Amino acid sequence: MTGSSRTGRPPVRRAVRGSVVPGPPRENPVRTLVTRARRAWDRPLTAYYLILGGSALITVLGLVMVYSASQITALQMSLPGSYFFRKQLLAAGIGCVLLLAASRMPVKLHRALAYPILAGAVVLMALVQVPGVGVAVNGNQNWIALGGSFQLQPSEFGKLALVLWGADLLARKQDKRLLYQWKHMLVPLVPAAFMLLGLIMLGGDMGTAIILTAILFGLLWLAGAPTRLFVGVLSIAALLGAILIRTSPNRMARLTCLGATEPQTGPVDCWQAVHGIYALASGGIFGSGLGASVEKWGQLPEAHTDFIFAITGEELGLAGTLSVLALFAALGYAGIRVAGRTEDPFVRYAAGGVTTWITAQAVINIGAVLGLLPIAGVPLPLFSYGGSALLPTMFAIGLLIAFAREDPAARMALAMRQPRFGRKRGGDPQRPRRWNTMRRRAPVARSSGER
Repeated sequence: MTGSSRTGRPPVRRAVRGSVVPGPPRENPVRTLVTRARRAWDRPLTAYYLILGGSALITVLGLVMVYSASQITALQMSLPGSYFFRKQLLAAGIGCVLLLAASRMPVKLHRALAYPILAGAVVLMALVQVPGVGVAVNGNQNWIALGGSFQLQPSEFGKLALVLWGADLLARKQDKRLLYQWKHMLVPLVPAAFMLLGLIMLGGDMGTAIILTAILFGLLWLAGAPTRLFVGVLSIAALLGAILIRTSPNRMARLTCLGATEPQTGPVDCWQAVHGIYALASGGIFGSGLGASVEKWGQLPEAHTDFIFAITGEELGLAGTLSVLALFAALGYAGIRVAGRTEDPFVRYAAGGVTTWITAQAVINIGAVLGLLPIAGVPLPLFSYGGSALLPTMFAIGLLIAFAREDPAARMALAMRQPRFGRKRGGDPQRPRRWNTMRRRAPVARSSGER
């Protein structure tokens, strides 16, 4: 019988020699890595960990670089080599307390503190101009003597005041649907900001005024200011800035030093700008080693404050500077993520204002060290020496941490975290852990609570 075997069983078809049975398709390792990175990036606690970890690393690395960059300056002033480091460490300790307090405060309390902080900042900034109270440092009358070697710069707290008060003001107007009218969008936000700018410019500190202007623009942009209104305010600010630069020989000299490669270019001395470039150029890829900087031996002025990024490049090289840039980029991204994924208008404005403040100040400082921007005299946030700048910045970081924790998905993830010892904090102990993403917004806007 055709097609049958002697045993009656159907014949077995033998595989053709050399044929390969196709297996499952191999996954692209690059695509797999990208997919896993996106999943990890989209976890609900990503912004929380980025803000907490990034700010902690920047602060710790800043303490190390302050100790390295300030030793020679302290010895030249007949002070102990660790003098500036100990003061910065004390400010960092107080800042950690402020950060922890701000991160644990409810949003209602943050809104309640907006007006007291603004009033306190205005009073302190006015006291700077009182003879016998205000102190001039490097030609700028922006300091108050606290006794001993401690001084306070009230304009640094003006940044925090504008962020909190402006966010609370815009949130209230949005709740009442008043931001559709340009007069409610500008008044009283812009006049109050101009008042703070006037108090700052009375002392001659244009760098801090630029940061305050950036915060104002950030708040207006988040509030949905129309393009013509935004361009109008920007034009007025640019005109005032040009007048202030033109009427000050010192500011004109800083503008002339852009792109300078020699310490002396005509009648203007570009010593600081050029030696900052020298420090970065001599660092190479991995730097000359921690503590081995040459420029800090009196060649580079303000090595531990405004130009600490140059010393970082000289001692830690390109790897160190890129690490600092990556940390600031991660911090900025986390702030934008917090502001973009919230339903609370106050949280959105405050998180966006803090992110604008830190990012703009970092860009202006690093751009000045690289010779791309004029030297504005602003410190690198969380990194440069200066307790007056460190304290409000760490409080602002605490704000971002509190806002990141307030997200519904983040709160659920924090509640489901399993401690090292014992059972889970909440939920069924037999239920597997499930990560929720932050892509979907809360269906109902949660009010942050008005007073």
